[in-house]
Amino acid sequence: MKNNLFLPFALPDIGEEEIAEVVDSLKSGWVTTGAKTKKFEQDFAEFVGENIDAVAVNSATAGLHLALEAIGIGLDDEVITTSYTFTATAEVIRYLGANPVFVDVDPITFNIDISKIESAITSRTKAIIPVHFAGLACDMDSIIDIAKRHNLKVIEDAAHALPARYKGNLIGSLQTDATVYSFYATKTITTGEGGMIVTRDRDIAKRCRVMRLHGISKDAFDRYSSTKPAWHYEVVAPGYKYNMTDIAASMGIHQLRKAEGFQLRRQKLATFYDHELEGLPIILPPHAPKGDLHAWHLYVIRLTDDVCVSRDDFIRQMADKGIGCSVHFIPLHLHPYWRDTYALKPEDFPHALCSYEHAVSLPLYTKMTDADASRVVAAIKTVLSGR
Repeated sequence: MKNNLFLPFALPDIGEEEIAEVVDSLKSGWVTTGAKTKKFEQDFAEFVGENIDAVAVNSATAGLHLALEAIGIGLDDEVITTSYTFTATAEVIRYLGANPVFVDVDPITFNIDISKIESAITSRTKAIIPVHFAGLACDMDSIIDIAKRHNLKVIEDAAHALPARYKGNLIGSLQTDATVYSFYATKTITTGEGGMIVTRDRDIAKRCRVMRLHGISKDAFDRYSSTKPAWHYEVVAPGYKYNMTDIAASMGIHQLRKAEGFQLRRQKLATFYDHELEGLPIILPPHAPKGDLHAWHLYVIRLTDDVCVSRDDFIRQMADKGIGCSVHFIPLHLHPYWRDTYALKPEDFPHALCSYEHAVSLPLYTKMTDADASRVVAAIKTVLSGR
C-alpha cells in the first residue's frame, strides 16, 4: 500500500524573497526581458568571476544552441560529447546541421571518458561538450589540453553544476569558450524555466545576445523604456526566441544569493546518505577530489548484481513506500532517434549502458528535512532486505 505522505524526487525551494520580487515585476508593468534580467546577468557574472559576461536565456537548451552557433558550428561539423546525458546536449548540435560524436563515460564518475576523446576526433571535429554529471566536475585540464592541441572549442554543459568547483575554480570561470547553466525546476537554483551562458569572449556574448531575440540589434527593453524615440532597430541575423523574462529573472536574483547555502544543505544530505547506506549492496556516488566542490544536483546510487530486486522493481517498491526516485539518464544511444540515425548499438558504450542499468537517483533537494532523508534510507533498507 502506498504511503499517503509521498516524498517526491525533487521540489524547488522558493522563499518569500522570490515571491516578493516576482510580484514587484508584475506590478511594474514590465514582465518580459528588462531591468531584472539585466540585474540577474550582472549578479551572475560577478558570482562566477572576473571578466565574465553572462547572457540569460529561457533554457539551458537554448543556451547550448546559442553558444554552438556563436562559435561557428555548422553543416556537417562534428561535436564530441557523451551518450550519458539528456538529449538536449546532443539535439542542439543537430539544430545546426552538425553531428554529435558520442564517447563513453568513466564508470565511476559518469563523466566523459578522457581516454576516449582523441580517438573520436576527425577532420570535421570542431568542439567538445563535456557534461558535469550530477554536479561533479569533469577532468577539465585534460579536456582543455586536448582541445588546444587539436584547435577545438569547448562548451561546458553545466546544467547540473552550480556552484561546482574544479581545482578551486568555479565552473564557468575556466579557460573554455562558454559554459551553460540550467535553472529548470529541479536544478540547484531555479527560475522555473531558464538558463545562463557565461563566457570571457565578448564576441560570443554579443552574438548570443543578438541571436537570443530574433537577431535584432537592440533589446526590446532598450527600445520601449527609452524616454526618447527609440523605435528603430535592425535585424542582423535570423535569430531565435530564447530570451529570459523579468518574471523568471526575479526568482533568479534571489536564488543565486542562496546558491552556496543550497549546496551546503545538499552536501549535508549526501553525507548522511553516504553514512547510512554504507555496507549495503549498492555503489555510492563518487565525491569530488580534494580542491573540487560537488554541486550535488543528483545523488545516484548503483545497485550491485547481487541485490534481490531489479533496478526497475526497486524504483517501484520505493514508490509504494512513498519515496519518489528517478533514473539519470537513459543513454542517448538507446533512444530510437540517436540509435537509428547513427546506427548505434547498446554495446557501443558499455560503461554508459552498465551505469544506466544499475542507476537510481534518490531524492536530494534543500526542502528535504532530516526526517525525510531518514525515510528514504529506511525504505531502501527494507526494499533491499526483501521484506
